[in-house]
Amino acid sequence: MGEKEELIAETKKWLERIKARIKNVSACNEKGEEFLRNIKAYISDTEYFFERGDLVRAFECVVWAWAWLEIGLDIGILVEVK
Repeated sequence: MGEKEELIAETKKWLERIKARIKNVSACNEKGEEFLRNIKAYISDTEYFFERGDLVRAFECVVWAWAWLEIGLDIGILVEVK
């Protein structure tokens, strides 16, 4: 698999995972709501750049979405309900 194909596969994989996971995440307060808005914006940006073939930016956005999610969960302003 070439670099381009690998980047496409990794971006799709992490995008699908965060879209599924974010469905079970709730905000604990106003700051948590802000985090959720940012996560959803980065997910949207990932899709935008991916559709336009800007694979590097698409991957960067999905990485940022995951970072915001993990930070929000770690500091307790987001909670995962299962």
